Amino acid sequence: MAARENAARAGKRAGKTVLADLSNAVQDYLREIYKLQAESGRVKTSTLAQQMGVAPPSATAMVKKLAALGLVDHELYRGVRLTRDGERVALELLRHHRLLELYLAQTLELGLDAVHAEADRLEHALSETLETLIDEALGSPTHDPHGDPIPNPDGAIMTRHLDNLLTCELGTSLRVTRITDQDPAFLRFIESNDLKPGQPVEVESRDPAADSVMLRGKDGRKITIGARAASKLLVDSGA
Repeated sequence: MAARENAARAGKRAGKTVLADLSNAVQDYLREIYKLQAESGRVKTSTLAQQMGVAPPSATAMVKKLAALGLVDHELYRGVRLTRDGERVALELLRHHRLLELYLAQTLELGLDAVHAEADRLEHALSETLETLIDEALGSPTHDPHGDPIPNPDGAIMTRHLDNLLTCELGTSLRVTRITDQDPAFLRFIESNDLKPGQPVEVESRDPAADSVMLRGKDGRKITIGARAASKLLVDSGA
């Protein structure tokens, strides 16, 4: 790990941090900070620790290391956010992860509940050459199997506002666009009810008292899901 940190510092002095020079743990922290700051701006160390499943002192130590590498900006009591260099590295790792998820889903036909964990194991070892080959084999895709946008080779990523099944209009023909929950049991439920990205869906009614949402899915199939699950399914008109 020390050798990688020294390589990262050398790369930083040369003007650019290289993903392969960073430890897997550093890469994972950068990716998690990227996701969290997209939701809330600066990320509290306690929140980061919770998401990474570590004790707060461990997260604090890593944040200090990231700051020393010039990958995050850390302000006491205000939290942390990625620097431009840190964001570039995070997006590169995110690209690896989401390309691998799609490759595993399309080529090996792994389920939605399995591709995330497998991509986690493979993403750190993916070479730039293999990344390019996978991208070409998949036709330069823009989204992974969960509907999450894939950063392009330059690190640009598409973002747009999407309603979920709690906020969309009732009685309107929609299309599932994105799933924001990676829980394997939830993803198995999504697949078994044909609610994957690209599938048609319509919200027939909502019952606040029962905390449930009634849907009409593929081929007119009637589905009832909880409000929390409904909030994790993003939709658009498909136009």
